[in-house]
Amino acid sequence: MATHKIRFRVYYEDTDAGGIVYHARYLGFAERARSEAMRDADASVTELLNDFGLVFVVRQAALRYRSPLRLDDEMEIETALEAMTPTRLKLCQTVRNYSASGETATVIDVELACLNAADMKPAKIPPRWRDAVRKLEAGEV
Repeated sequence: MATHKIRFRVYYEDTDAGGIVYHARYLGFAERARSEAMRDADASVTELLNDFGLVFVVRQAALRYRSPLRLDDEMEIETALEAMTPTRLKLCQTVRNYSASGETATVIDVELACLNAADMKPAKIPPRWRDAVRKLEAGEV
């Protein structure tokens, strides 16, 4: 299975009083990585809303912390598609400490649901977006 990779750096705003990345920040990093993966596949989240009236929301997220990231560390987030149904995406996102030889910091399993923005009811993922997700899966981004 192909993946999308992107790098970010840890800033003061990301850390807690102990100088390590605050646990909830990993969800934000993962969201940025997902958005960039889709943008690289020519499917932006604003297009999903503006053209289709749809949004993706996190239905479930499970985080496994393995090693802390610290101020100024560079991380690499790898996003891989695990499953796609007509209305949902399941992804595995691995956060690695690029500054420490790629040591795994956190693994995030996330399930996204596609909803109609007007009534927040489940909606089918549009064909154009399904194609973009397949590009991600095939390693074409």
